[in-house]
Amino acid sequence: MSLLLRPKLSCLAWLRDYDRDTLTSDLVAAAIVTIMLIPQSLAYALLAGVPAEMGLYATMLPLVTYALLGTSRTLSVGPVAVISLMTATAVGDVVATTGADYVTATIALALLSGLILVAMGLLRFGFLVNFLSHPVVAGFITASAIIIALGQFRHLLGVDAGGDTVLELGSSLAGALSGTNTTTLSLGLLALGLLLLARRMKSLLRGWGLAPRLADLVCKASPVLVVLLTTALAWRFSLQDAGVALVGAVPQGLPVLRFPALMPELWWELADSALLIAIIGYVESVSVGKTLAAKRRQRIDPDQELIGLGAANVTSALSGGIPVTGGFSRSVVNFDAGAVTPAASLLAAAGMALAALLLTPLLYFLPKATLAAVIIVAVIGLVDFSHLKRAWYYSRGDFAAIATTLVVTLTAGVEIGVMCGVLASLALHLYETSRPHMAVVGEVPGTEHFRNVERHHVITHPGIVSLRVDESLYFANASYIEEAIYALVARDPELRHVVLMCPAVNAIDLSALEVLEEVNQRLQEAGICLHLSEVKGPVMDCLQKTDFISRLNGEVFLSQHQAIARLCNGRLPQPKTLLSAV
Repeated sequence: MSLLLRPKLSCLAWLRDYDRDTLTSDLVAAAIVTIMLIPQSLAYALLAGVPAEMGLYATMLPLVTYALLGTSRTLSVGPVAVISLMTATAVGDVVATTGADYVTATIALALLSGLILVAMGLLRFGFLVNFLSHPVVAGFITASAIIIALGQFRHLLGVDAGGDTVLELGSSLAGALSGTNTTTLSLGLLALGLLLLARRMKSLLRGWGLAPRLADLVCKASPVLVVLLTTALAWRFSLQDAGVALVGAVPQGLPVLRFPALMPELWWELADSALLIAIIGYVESVSVGKTLAAKRRQRIDPDQELIGLGAANVTSALSGGIPVTGGFSRSVVNFDAGAVTPAASLLAAAGMALAALLLTPLLYFLPKATLAAVIIVAVIGLVDFSHLKRAWYYSRGDFAAIATTLVVTLTAGVEIGVMCGVLASLALHLYETSRPHMAVVGEVPGTEHFRNVERHHVITHPGIVSLRVDESLYFANASYIEEAIYALVARDPELRHVVLMCPAVNAIDLSALEVLEEVNQRLQEAGICLHLSEVKGPVMDCLQKTDFISRLNGEVFLSQHQAIARLCNGRLPQPKTLLSAV
């Protein structure tokens, strides 16, 4: 079997059964998603620090590419807040150190991220993203949302301020408050207020007798309505003369396809950031995809998703766009609007192409404060501190991972934050598995089950101790388990049999095997037999490749009940005599 994944056109799976009813459902969903995409694409281009048209370009070919190659039927691919923030941070750092062109570096970042994802998909590396734990992602997204929202206040105030952390942004904004443009602030607050009000209008509109789907459409279209209103105000009253920053001229037409310039030095500088963006984007995308697929009893292929998402980023770069991934809010809207197949994304891409051809001249007077309001409202829902409270009561290790990611991201930046979160998770995992849970067990009366002597009323037998290890044995915990066995031996001078119960042991590495050999020898010297019970098949296969079983001075039992029955009946021989030389 080939180690490489063979990419496939996932669209062939749904095109066979496509009919008129499905087309109608996809058309409705596409119309709603397109209405969302227009202001969001412009806003996330602003967040990434690139011209507005790059946001539009990132919503055309990427949607088409993912629809053809991706396996989720309702995922909507395009610019998202967190990835746009990471793009701005990465490109800003590289431009500052190398002097490269900002737009060129952004396109190169999208291309690199896409190539990394495609390579991971071809090599079936989808499992690697599992090392990015949910607590780390939750802490990172919450911190990123706070940074994003705070960073947009400079556009609401009409001041020149910036920074990559909360401290830098807060200090910069505080120093620039005296230069606040009141007209910009008034316009921004108007847009922000209307968008927040629209979030609460759905139930009110339904109360007025509006059909549920129509009420939902009006609320989803609110960003477009706010864009139209504030753009009209800026045009009618020439607000640019009052210092209101506008989007300005946006090129009309479709993107021109071209391969980004080959700049090895720039690509090398962007490589680390591209890897992080690829992984974070994939985790966000596949999480949304799995959630929506489960609701319809569908499934997605993680490795094929890597290829689909990677190809979407590559085509975004080829068309002059920014890095993209599956967006949570758009995908949920796409799902709720009735999208049945990825054809909804193809139709949405067509809608965005029409917008680029026909509507871009109208964007000249669009205030940047309006786009800032759109971003703030979009990321408010990403701020979730409930994970901290839940983790505190459930798992202090997960709490430490969330808190570390949250604090470091807020104070040191997004890239350092996610790396520290991953390191914290791995360190905590190593610590916890290096001190595995172990229990002396006894037989529950009237059954063949064995439970912890400290939790249950159980039967134990003099001269026999049964120790259950609830973790695989490897180099980090081998010595800890060895000391636990010796401690049990030291406490009971009458001990003659130690049974190591292994139902939770999925692997024994070479370091742990050597420790077991040492324990076996020392127990034999003390006149004590070492036995194993409930050893899993794959573990036993590995042990039988060595001479450990032949040197074991006890026996290996199929079950713990069998071990105790035989030991109590005295059917086992006394400890073997050590060989004079090994």
